Amino acid sequence: MDENDFEGTLVLEQMASINKLDEFFEAIDSDDTQEAVRLMKKAQVDAQTIAIVLRKIREADDKH
Repeated sequence: MDENDFEGTLVLEQMASINKLDEFFEAIDSDDTQEAVRLMKKAQVDAQTIAIVLRKIREADDKH
């Protein structure tokens, strides 16, 4: 997946499908990238998408 084609909604849908959406948001809000990765793997998010999500989390942190 190209980062330009990234659709975050799909990741959120996968989190919702395993009933972990709130936990995922909590992990992101607390900058707990390890927990975010664990949850994405549990939801069977592919490695390339996980890398994009992590990059976007870090970029958001750099802007604050």
